[in-house]
Amino acid sequence: MPIDATQPYDDSNIFAKILRGELPCNKVYEDEHALAFHDINPMAPVHILVIPKGGYVSWDDFSERASDAEIAGFTRAVGKVARDGAMVTQGYRLLANIGKRAGQEVGHLHVHIFGGQPLGPMLAK
Repeated sequence: MPIDATQPYDDSNIFAKILRGELPCNKVYEDEHALAFHDINPMAPVHILVIPKGGYVSWDDFSERASDAEIAGFTRAVGKVARDGAMVTQGYRLLANIGKRAGQEVGHLHVHIFGGQPLGPMLAK
């Protein structure tokens, strides 16, 4: 069910539980600012989620409240995961769904990294 990205951060969301170690994940990368792990319901041969370690609902929330170090660290983590996963040569797609109309399902900012096959058009009609 899509979430309302204008609401305050809810630390009972699934990604907050993963960050606290209450739920497992298939970790790909972790540093002080970000965690990357395989999506449990992959939509491409490579489907990795990258999340900031801070409690941010959306890109606009993150860009407004995160420190410069958090923003740089998260952005670098996304690039590192793509490079380390050998996705750069073949190409990959980044996707961040924000709010109800975009279909955001978890109230914690996250970026999907898709790769491993041709990905088709930008939007389905």
